[in-house]
Amino acid sequence: MAGKTERTAARHGIWGKYAYAWITLGFFLVSFALHWYFGWEAYADEAREHGSQPENAAYLNEMMRQTFENWQSEFLQLLWQVVGLAYFLYLGSPSSKENDDRLEEKVDALLRLSGKHGEKIIVELDDKFLRHHGHAKPHGHGA
Repeated sequence: MAGKTERTAARHGIWGKYAYAWITLGFFLVSFALHWYFGWEAYADEAREHGSQPENAAYLNEMMRQTFENWQSEFLQLLWQVVGLAYFLYLGSPSSKENDDRLEEKVDALLRLSGKHGEKIIVELDDKFLRHHGHAKPHGHGA
């Protein structure tokens, strides 16, 4: 089973491995382009209503201000909340490990009740997932 997973990952390369990131980047770029296009249309209409020609420099200044306001108030907050939380969960911060450690101890205790065979399973799983004394190392889910 592990061989099939490795072949699939190798076949897809960076595009398949990071598909979610590529799709998110695509959504971001399309929405960014549409924001600037429709911003130009609104800016040009407003300039014409006031009897003047739209100016690229003024439009660029206005759109940079609007984009930064949106970026700062929405995207950076969401980015920090989602990516920051995921990062700290991945690292295994103490608050993210409380329930996992408790559950793991319970499972280990049940396996130990079955004798040497249970202890062997615990050792094999600890080796497979690079767990030592209840702490996992990142990227420990190899073959």
